[in-house]
Amino acid sequence: MIIEHIKASDLETNNWSGGTTTQLAIYPKDADYKKLNFQFRISTASVECEESTFTKLPGISRKLMILNGEIKIEHKNQYLKNLKKFEQDEFSGDWDTISYGKAIDFNLMTTENTYGEIEAISINKATDLYINKNIDCYSLYLFSGKMNISINDKNIEIEKGDIILLFPNNNEQNIKINTNVKSEIILSRINFNTITP
Repeated sequence: MIIEHIKASDLETNNWSGGTTTQLAIYPKDADYKKLNFQFRISTASVECEESTFTKLPGISRKLMILNGEIKIEHKNQYLKNLKKFEQDEFSGDWDTISYGKAIDFNLMTTENTYGEIEAISINKATDLYINKNIDCYSLYLFSGKMNISINDKNIEIEKGDIILLFPNNNEQNIKINTNVKSEIILSRINFNTITP
């Protein structure tokens, strides 16, 4: 299994029209977000304006989860949805999208035949995470708390704001997650060359 540990201290935060955004991971590594030549991109953003217009991203599928706060998201000529903590929405980057309210959100963007799902997990004790060999990439973003994960006899200390990327290599296994404080993880499961369901 290929393991990448990206520390919060190594991440860059930039401004966008509605607040700030931090790119957590992009794949392939040499992809450029502005060129939209990635297979997936994971980021967080703070929405600091009461009304924010989302950047249009042609050809991009988006999944957005609220980490803190609450927003109303409007996709013009599509639908309107209220989102609270750990609630999510899936939409096309081609849509005209506006949000109302202030929040911190988690974003998974995918292109072409790449497909991903996101899930919030709250833990406060030792837990096993099952890794399915049929998933091409897992990401674990630690939104709050602190934890240690054990993979193949390797121990990794994870601090708030860190992200771990796991690329299984045809092996199914369990990862041990150890923590003694309440910790909130956003887990992404990503597959390449997949027809979107």
